[in-house]
Order: sequence, then structure tokens, then C-alpha cells
Amino acid sequence: MIRSLIALIFVFTTQLHAETMKLAVTTSFNNSGLSDVLLPVIKEDIGLDVQLLIVGTGQAIRLGEAGDVDAILVHSKPAEEAFLAAGHGTHRREIMYNDFVLIGPAADPAKIKGSATTVDALQKIATAQSAFVSRGDDSGTHKKELSLWKDSTLDPDSFGPWYKAVGAGMGASLNTASGVDAYIMADRASWLNFGNKAGLELLFSGDPVLFNQYAYLPVNPERHPHVKTDAVAALENWLVSPKAAELINNYKINGEALFVFNAKP
Repeated sequence: MIRSLIALIFVFTTQLHAETMKLAVTTSFNNSGLSDVLLPVIKEDIGLDVQLLIVGTGQAIRLGEAGDVDAILVHSKPAEEAFLAAGHGTHRREIMYNDFVLIGPAADPAKIKGSATTVDALQKIATAQSAFVSRGDDSGTHKKELSLWKDSTLDPDSFGPWYKAVGAGMGASLNTASGVDAYIMADRASWLNFGNKAGLELLFSGDPVLFNQYAYLPVNPERHPHVKTDAVAALENWLVSPKAAELINNYKINGEALFVFNAKP
């Protein structure tokens, strides 16, 4: 009885004094539901209460630049490298990946299903002027979409009203696409965890250019001395641990994995 009481007091005291840190994460990561699995285990394992700021990659990077968070977890390598080159972060640690997919109406008016490449699929959508919803929010997904239009020798600024930039997160953008029977590019995890699929289907995937890497970048304490470097390091060590690998790789919806752990020790 006394031992049980002591154990309860210890647990209560540990939780009461759990250290906190702020981590900016993307809406696509949050929409996947994985954070609901990881955060309680992180708190239990290392006594760290990770407070998430859920924004697009562009905004997450700006929060890091301003020192408003301790670290960022994002998915746009060119933007991440620019963040490091400007001295805003200390390093970049790859954690996990999934892929982007093209979603659209089941009727597939632009006939993208079976396309040879992503470029081919996007050119078909543009030629048909089929409704297409863009995140339009400077997120990692939006940045990737724009790069793919560029690879297709197409400029969204020249598109007509069929191209709808909504300036919203992944879930809200998928809802818009569902409401107007539009094509959209999404990360696979958000799509699998999306409840309002209605008449939408996954129509194209598997092109290597759709690879989607997530990375962890600590904010530079030389720029922002208030950054919680010990907590940031503790979280990074946990994120590359066997426990994290097991949880990430085993996180599935309807039997399909949403992420693949690829952090190096």
C-alpha cells in the first residue's frame, strides 16, 4: 500500500514538473493523427510535454526564424536548407517519409488515372481545365505542387477560374475539393485519415517525384538564447529511437501504413 502510494506521488510529481517545449508542425502531419499516438508516449518516456503549433511549412519556418518555437518538423527540403543556410537552425535530421498523391472525382474527367508521370497527369488536368484545388498557403504541400506545375512547364498564375487556391490547411482543402468535385494534391497520410471522401478517389501515385520527407530542425540558440536546447535534444533523441520507429511504422489506417521511419542513428 505504501509503495503504491509512493509510486502514485512520484508519477504525479513527474507530470506536474514535466518540461515543455514548442514544436511547429505541418497541418499534414497533424491531420494524419500520428501526433495523437506519439505525444503521450514522449511525455511518458522522457517527461516532455510537446506543445504543437500547427501551421504550414512556410509559417513553421517563419516561427523558427522568429524564435517563437524551439524546433520545427516540416517537409520541404529546399526551404529547410535555406533556413539552415541563413543560420536560423542548427541542423536537419530526417525522421520519416511518405508520399504525395493526386486525388480527384471518381469520374476522373481529366483521365489522369493510369498516367505515366505526375507531369503527364497535371498536364491533362490543365488541358481539360478540370477543377483543381490548391492549398495556396505556402505549406510544404503547396511548395511541392508549385514545383510540379513548373516541371510541367505550366504556370498557375496563368490559369483560369478552374484553379482554386484556397489558402487553407490540408483537411480544409480536401473538404473544398470534395465539395466542388475537384482534383487536389495531398499527402497520403492526410488522405487516408480524411473522413469526408465523398466522391473523391486516389487516382495517381507512385511517381518517385512524389516522395515526401519529414525532417526535424532545432532553432539556433545563438540567435535565440531562450530556446530550450536540452528539451530539443531530448526530443530529437527520442524521435530517432527504436521506440519511435516502432510507433511510426506501425501506425496504420485500414491496414495501410501512413509513414515510413528512416532516421539514421
